[in-house]
Amino acid sequence: MTLWDDRILEIIREEDSGSATKLANHRYIRVSRSQVSRRLKKLASHGLLQELENGVYVLTDSGGEYLEGNLDAGDLSESNEERGSTMA
Repeated sequence: MTLWDDRILEIIREEDSGSATKLANHRYIRVSRSQVSRRLKKLASHGLLQELENGVYVLTDSGGEYLEGNLDAGDLSESNEERGSTMA
């Protein structure tokens, strides 16, 4: 997990959804749209976000538990299509 992952999750929780473009333009995000897009995909592969349509993501129950401090990022595993890479 990175600092940006936490901020991305917090913003999506506050705004109910988010896309790479919307998040990259947010005042608390200081990385490029492409980097935000990569992190969104990684967070989704670990079950913290769910992708809807057109690159829009929503927080999952696991994502909410992580933000509440009830889920350790080290306990997360990737979905089958993403296995082999790490969270960082």
